[in-house]
Amino acid sequence: MQLCIKSEGRDRAGYSAHVIPWLIFALVVVPLVVVAFAAARRRTVGSEHPPSEDADARARTEQEFAEAEAYEAKWREEDKERYRQERFP
Repeated sequence: MQLCIKSEGRDRAGYSAHVIPWLIFALVVVPLVVVAFAAARRRTVGSEHPPSEDADARARTEQEFAEAEAYEAKWREEDKERYRQERFP
């Protein structure tokens, strides 16, 4: 009977030895990654629209993004058709 109790104690010690690194990871690394992601996102948004940008420049930037997205959609449709022709001659 005592053998069973000792074995159970060792299992718990082994369990905690495996859990503690994961807790450290969750409590330290994950928040650091979240903060780094937020900082990178803020930096990206700041470079797309600098504070000194006026309304005309902002509208021009948005128009360029819209044109790029329209071109990308057109290219995807053409690529899809080209793929279909290559696949089924």
